[in-house]
Amino acid sequence: MNHRVLGRTGLSVSPVSVGTCALGSHPTQYGYEVDTDTAVATVRRVFEGPFNFMDTSNEYSQGESERRIGYVVRENGGLPEGFVLATKVDPCAETADFSGDRVRKSVEESLRRLGLDHLQLVYLHDPERITFEEGTAPGGPLEALLELRDEGVIRHLGVAGAPIDLELKYLATDAFDVVLSHNRYSLVDQTALPLLADATARGVGFVNAAPYGGGILAKGPDAVRNYCYGPASEAVVERVTAMKQLCGEYGVPLAAAALQFSTSDSRVSSTLVGMSDPARIDHTARLFDWHIPKELWSQLLALASAGTGDLE
Repeated sequence: MNHRVLGRTGLSVSPVSVGTCALGSHPTQYGYEVDTDTAVATVRRVFEGPFNFMDTSNEYSQGESERRIGYVVRENGGLPEGFVLATKVDPCAETADFSGDRVRKSVEESLRRLGLDHLQLVYLHDPERITFEEGTAPGGPLEALLELRDEGVIRHLGVAGAPIDLELKYLATDAFDVVLSHNRYSLVDQTALPLLADATARGVGFVNAAPYGGGILAKGPDAVRNYCYGPASEAVVERVTAMKQLCGEYGVPLAAAALQFSTSDSRVSSTLVGMSDPARIDHTARLFDWHIPKELWSQLLALASAGTGDLE
C-alpha cells in the first residue's frame, strides 16, 4: 500500500486510516458493545499493518478509546516505527469548558492514557461547539495549542469538524497542518469540495472521515437508513439503492466503491474508517484493493454528482 504525505507535516501515512470512536465501546451510538479483549486485539492487529495511521480523541467513550490504545502502546514499548497516532482535544464533559486551560488538561489526559511523552498530531475537535471568536481569542483553545506546539508537546496541529465554512475560517489562520472532515465527501455528499480545494492550495493535509456515512454506503439502505447521524432523505435512499444495485450487477461491494471514491482522490491524504474488530483491518484492505470496472465508475459518479440538495 503506497503511502501519501500528510500535507506539510511531512508525515507518511497510509491512504486508509483507522478510526477508533467505537473502540472504547459506545453502544448508544453504534448499537454494539466492544469488550476490552476485542479492542486490544484490534489495536495489536493495526500495529501489524498495512495501515500506519490511527485516529482517536480525548472524549471517545470517556477516554476508554485512548486507554485501550495506550495499553498496547505500552505493551509494544511505544508506537511501531513509522506509525502515526492522532488524537483530539475536547471540552470538559461536565462543564463544556473549552478554554485554553481545558485544552492543556485534555492534552495531559491524552498523554497519560496513551503512555506517550509527546503527541504527533492533535486536532481541535468539533470547534462548532464554541464560536470562532471564542476559539481564537487570547487564552482560548487555539492559543493553547500553539503554545503546546512551541513547547514540543505537540508536533502538528489539525482541526476536525463538520461545518465547512467554519473549517475554512480555521484554515485561514494558517495555524493548522491538517484538516479532518467527516460525512461531507462521499458518494452522496460532496459539500467538502471547497475545503478540499483550499487545503490542497495551502499544502494542508486533508483527512476524509466516514466514507460510509455511518453505514448506509457500506450495507445499503435496507440495513441502515441513516446518513451522518440522522435519517437519510428519501432522495438519498433512492440514490444509494441505485448504487447498490449497480454494484451488485458488477459483483462489487458497495463499500468498496464508497471507500475508493475517497481513496482514489489524490488530494485526500487519508480516508478514515472506523474499526473495532481485528477482522475489519483485513476486510478494509480487501475493499481498498477491489477492482472496480471503469464502466461502473462512470455510472456511480453520475449518481454521485446528481444529488445536490438531497441531504436537506
